This record gives sequence, structure tokens and C-alpha cells, in this order.
Amino acid sequence: MQEHDQHEPAARTPREVLARYRRAMLDKSADDLADLYAEDAVHEFPFTAPGFPPRFEGREAVRAGYRAAWGASPARVEAIEEFAVHDTGDPEVIVAEQVVRASLPGGPAFTVPGLLVLRVRDGLLTRVRDYLDASGVAAAGR
Repeated sequence: MQEHDQHEPAARTPREVLARYRRAMLDKSADDLADLYAEDAVHEFPFTAPGFPPRFEGREAVRAGYRAAWGASPARVEAIEEFAVHDTGDPEVIVAEQVVRASLPGGPAFTVPGLLVLRVRDGLLTRVRDYLDASGVAAAGR
């Protein structure tokens, strides 16, 4: 985890935050991921499945939620394949189309398609809408 003052993040563009977000996923680092969020950020999962929360409210909820999920899962993210990143009419918001390629120890590889809508203000995520295929994730873990 990189040390930095969470109250004064380096000015990061939404695309730079997206790159760091993906790096945290590849590293399975809940701390690095949570450090990208504003203290009062909201991370939503509009497509939820049994066992998946509909949202995390606040940086520390993101940290705890991802730490628990990644700690409980033997799945390893191998790659994140980007299809497109779309700028919007709002300079704080980008939309990323991607597929996460993952594997389970001794098990088959699997893919999880998704769409991320990221709002970045003052270099930190303030809102994430994470349209991942939660049912696909749940099925892969069985």
C-alpha cells in the first residue's frame, strides 16, 4: 500500500483513478482500493445476487467489504480486459466497459463482464456504480 495523505490526494483524473482501481483489483488490495475513495463515497452494485450487498457507504465500508469478500474467496483476478472507456458530458464521470478474467486454484478460469460508472472529484471516487455480473461471480465460486 502506498502511503499518502488521504485528505490531500494528488490530483488524479478519472482515467488515472480507473487505472489505480484496476491495479488494486489485480493485487486484491482492499486498502489500495479504499484509499481511492472519498470518506463519504458510495459504491453501488445495481445487479446484485444472493450474498452480495447492494452498496457500500463510505470509504471504510468499501475497505471492510472488499477485505471480507477477497479474503473469503480463493479466486484470483488474472487480467482486466478493457473494451472501452467513455468520457461523458460531465468531466468528473467516465464509463468503463470491461471483462475481468479470473481463476480458482485447481478450478476453471472464468470471466465476469461488467460496466463501471465512476465519479471522481478532487482526485477521489465519490460514487461508483458497479454493474458486474454478480450471478456469474456467485456461480464461479460454486
